Amino acid sequence: MIDKITIDHIFEAADIVEVVSEFVSLKKRGVNWIGLCPFHNEKTPSFTVSQAKGIFKCFGCGKGGNVVNFIMEHESLSYPEALKWLAIKYHIEISEKEETPEEKLKKDERESMMIVSSYAQKYFSDFLWKENEGRTIGLSYFLQQRGLHEDIIKKFNLGYCPEGKDNFTKAARGQGYRMDFLEKTGLTIKRDDWIRDRFAGRVIFPIQGLAGRIIGFGGRILIKNDKTAKYLNSPESEIYHKSNALYGIYHAKRAITQKDKCFLVEGYLDVLSMYQSGIENVVASSGTSLTVDQIRLIKRFTNNITILYDGDAAGIKASLRGIDMVLEEGINVKVLLLPESEDPDSFAQSHSSSELEKYIENNETDFIRFKTKLLLKEAENDPIKKSELITNIIKSIAVVPDNITRSVYIQECSRLMDVSEEVLFNEVRKLKSRNSENIRIKNNRESAIAKQKLKPEQKKKQKKNNCDIFEQEIIRILLKYFNYVVFEEDDEDNPEIKTKVTVGQYIIGELDHDSLVSDNKIVNTIIDVFRENLDNLDFNSNSFFINHSDPKISQYTSNIIAEKYTESKRWKKFGTVKTEDKILDKLIPKIVLEYKLRKTRILLDSIEQKISDAAKEKDPEQIKVLQHKYIQLKKVEKRIAMDLGNRPII
Repeated sequence: MIDKITIDHIFEAADIVEVVSEFVSLKKRGVNWIGLCPFHNEKTPSFTVSQAKGIFKCFGCGKGGNVVNFIMEHESLSYPEALKWLAIKYHIEISEKEETPEEKLKKDERESMMIVSSYAQKYFSDFLWKENEGRTIGLSYFLQQRGLHEDIIKKFNLGYCPEGKDNFTKAARGQGYRMDFLEKTGLTIKRDDWIRDRFAGRVIFPIQGLAGRIIGFGGRILIKNDKTAKYLNSPESEIYHKSNALYGIYHAKRAITQKDKCFLVEGYLDVLSMYQSGIENVVASSGTSLTVDQIRLIKRFTNNITILYDGDAAGIKASLRGIDMVLEEGINVKVLLLPESEDPDSFAQSHSSSELEKYIENNETDFIRFKTKLLLKEAENDPIKKSELITNIIKSIAVVPDNITRSVYIQECSRLMDVSEEVLFNEVRKLKSRNSENIRIKNNRESAIAKQKLKPEQKKKQKKNNCDIFEQEIIRILLKYFNYVVFEEDDEDNPEIKTKVTVGQYIIGELDHDSLVSDNKIVNTIIDVFRENLDNLDFNSNSFFINHSDPKISQYTSNIIAEKYTESKRWKKFGTVKTEDKILDKLIPKIVLEYKLRKTRILLDSIEQKISDAAKEKDPEQIKVLQHKYIQLKKVEKRIAMDLGNRPII
């Protein structure tokens, strides 16, 4: 357990803007910061961070909370694990009792896999530097054959896995790491009658996630063997998905944000050599074909990508395949082809930092010029091939989501290909219409399939609590005005003395008077806390709930605090010139009455259903009892409606 003093220290030290900036490129807008949400795909920023309140909120997908909630959500950590993550970042010491074997077994699978991967990285790195086999084979390969400097080798935690059947696995088992997690991470391959180290005899490239944790490995064999793959990656697992992992992203993200550009290469050594040459805003797709998830990961930090590929035919084709995917995500894409027989690794090794930067500046080109120059060589004077080339380029332009960017590309294409803009616009319009229809059909199909897969209990959960909007409004008012004096009442014994009634006392008193409780446990818990602090004038509700140890409570209240509340419909009844705090004496009773009315009507609906059920079962006694309740409730409904002035509820 982490003591409360340490938790408070962590919350005090953790700057939410600084923490979120580790994973999202944020820009200042007014008093807040905005960026693209890391939890869902979006092209227009709806993710907001409030430094003053210490909260984040996405108005697209709805996720929100405090700095601990963000780390929990982004890194799939538990509350204590997220606190430890922040403690490490801010150099805060945490004293905990040693875990028992039973407690160790309770660690969730994902975290256990992370721990095993972290151990493996340290083992491989230590073996590279400390063992004779590691130094003579692995370290000499990095230093002498690849020309990497020691600081780069250490910065990227490069390592070596010893030759042999299961040397690594034996060492891991000897340290108490379980075989099932060694298998699930792919570090160990186990069959009925044998066990093997997956990366035996290979130099190791650890793959880090955005937070710097080890999620997978790449291994390169050093002995030529036609029967064995040169490169081997970790298999797909709970912690490693190659389609959304980028090698080097942890070290590159800050430079990508600062330079507002990302260089995209293919392999591990391409990243290392370019980083060593001073180009730090570089990542690799790790030998896999470029994926949409990888592009979206880059987009968190910049809207500008330059793709670097080998100057051979295969590299050119790879560039063409990736261009449309990047364009479709609304990213500005340029292409840099290196001289034939060169790759980013060899080119960076044979050129100084200034030469490399100058070559990039002089040779990177936008996709239209690149495609035109490339494909015109094939078309030459053949009008049919030229027509195919124009169609090819138009298909790329059609996927660009931004209208202005698309228009600029059309103008450029018109000039280069000597085709009227009107013709090109018409073709783009046709393609976009076709693409939109295909997307609509696909989305409808996926939505229908998803609904079919829902279990009955999941469908029940989808039903919205009819009182949500009122309960959220009541909680918002309590968070904002809890200790505000809203009424002054005459004292029964002494008329000259005025009794002050706060917002909290009035609302809690009204709820308790009618025994109103929510169907939402979180709401009831929050109301209970307010009830306990009715006489506590020093109670800071915002701070208490935002930093609450229960993530569900901190997220619920953070979301309410962060919501973009517009002028309430109710305000117009009291005059639009007054601010909310000036009309609390009228506004709060109205909110409470609306809540009571909604609760009453829900009860009436429930009784109607019960009467119907009793009629089917032919139970006249039950019907009589229910009808009496129904009549009484209708009177309550009428009274509340009259108190509200028969105004329609929201």
